[in-house]
Amino acid sequence: MALTRMRPFTLALWILALFTLMRFFHAGTFLLVPDETNYWQWGRHLDWGYHDQAPMIGWLIRFFCEIMGHTERAVRMPSILGMALAGLYMVLVARRWFGDRAALATAILTQSVLLFQVGGILATSDGIQAAAWAGATYHVARAYEENSWSQWLWGGFWFGFGLLAKFTMVLFGLFALGYGLFSKAHRYRLAGIRPWTAVIMGSAMFLPVIYWNASHNWNSLRHVAHLGGAGSGSAFTLKYFFEYIGSELGLITPVIFILVVAAWVAAFRKDAPGEPWIRQYLVATSLPMVLFFALLSLHTRIYGNWPAAGYLGASVLAAAFFGPSAAVPAAKFYRRCRKLWPWAIGSGLLLTGLLLVHVLYPILPMPPHKDRAAIESRSWDQLGKTVAAMANDMPDPQSTFFFGMRYQIASELAFYIPGQPRTVSINRWNRPNVYDYWWKDEDLLTNDAIGVSRNPDMQQRLLQVFERVEAPVPFTVTRRGEKVRDLYIYRCYGFQGGLRWQPARPDDIRAAPLLPVRQN
Repeated sequence: MALTRMRPFTLALWILALFTLMRFFHAGTFLLVPDETNYWQWGRHLDWGYHDQAPMIGWLIRFFCEIMGHTERAVRMPSILGMALAGLYMVLVARRWFGDRAALATAILTQSVLLFQVGGILATSDGIQAAAWAGATYHVARAYEENSWSQWLWGGFWFGFGLLAKFTMVLFGLFALGYGLFSKAHRYRLAGIRPWTAVIMGSAMFLPVIYWNASHNWNSLRHVAHLGGAGSGSAFTLKYFFEYIGSELGLITPVIFILVVAAWVAAFRKDAPGEPWIRQYLVATSLPMVLFFALLSLHTRIYGNWPAAGYLGASVLAAAFFGPSAAVPAAKFYRRCRKLWPWAIGSGLLLTGLLLVHVLYPILPMPPHKDRAAIESRSWDQLGKTVAAMANDMPDPQSTFFFGMRYQIASELAFYIPGQPRTVSINRWNRPNVYDYWWKDEDLLTNDAIGVSRNPDMQQRLLQVFERVEAPVPFTVTRRGEKVRDLYIYRCYGFQGGLRWQPARPDDIRAAPLLPVRQN
């Protein structure tokens, strides 16, 4: 069937399938970055909760690794499928309330956004949360419209699934509830038992995480509060705000970001397509997400991917209002925005394509030491082999353990050292993390170790936890023969204890006991 003769909705599905297939193949072509190996470690240490984030990413990685083996592609499967499902749900939203042509435009736009493409490859919580956010968006909208048990319960399921994926999913519940409270068309739905049954069901899915936190001194809550700036001493700053705006422009791409903002504005115009309530609902479940983190950036650093789910509903609005076949009035506002459409799609696809190619073949004009793709994804396999060979020369290779001075390095060593051994992170001088729950000093006392650090001057610090430490051996990370950076390998003898983080200030919100320690 010729593409030009396909029904728009069918073509939209083919576009989603094609981009999903491309991400699937690309996911197996480059090494895991540190955060990905960290989540893979979660899958090897299954638990109801983890220090940094909700547990779903670890559970799903373990599931796919059991099926596909411990490979890069298996680790990334949750994100690949999660973003595919998110795209499908957004296409269904567009089709149901704006028509088939809007569905096609939505498929094109969502697959052009750099943030969605990266989130659909790298193994992070974002791709999984995107699926949950999109699923909840669709089913809760239908529930408000139909008030059927099935739609409310599906909405509750995706809400609960999203909470297990990323804590910020709680914001969707607040935004969806806020829409209902202020909606003249659907406020009366909240007087019934069905929406609250869905909320209870979704919240009940999160109970294991609450139990884990209650059993571990609410350390996840402390960690999230720290990320939110609690105890930072900074009340107001523009430094992080402009950094946040810049990151959003980069991850969404500037032209698409302009269309998204224009779509939020257009949703309140009387001449916009679609029923007023669905426009208001999509604004309510997208714009507040981006604004929330913008306000938080006035107090603390916000990473650009944190509000990612908020752009899902906004993409539907932008596609429905400004897509090439959108049935919108001929007002000057829409004509101007529609002229940006080809530039938005073109720039998004171009930037995404360049970045994905650059990961494999450096084509962007940036020096190696500033190339984040090279810094995070190059030479880990060679480092693993080098460290393993050095361990064989230790006095007792069988009792020699491997460690990283940061949990990211410890996780890369765990994945890329032959045999994938269990590794240790010495957190004493950094910050608390999941490794604090997996090891205790007594497990390793008197053992020798091989460790890796980014710092060539760690010898004196390491002597606080080992009897003897040799001068570091440099390991050079390269990008097509060019030096990216050096890592440093330390031979250490006679571990004396001191794995866990020690707070520099007693009033640090994270300064709480981390017991119990999980046995290996």
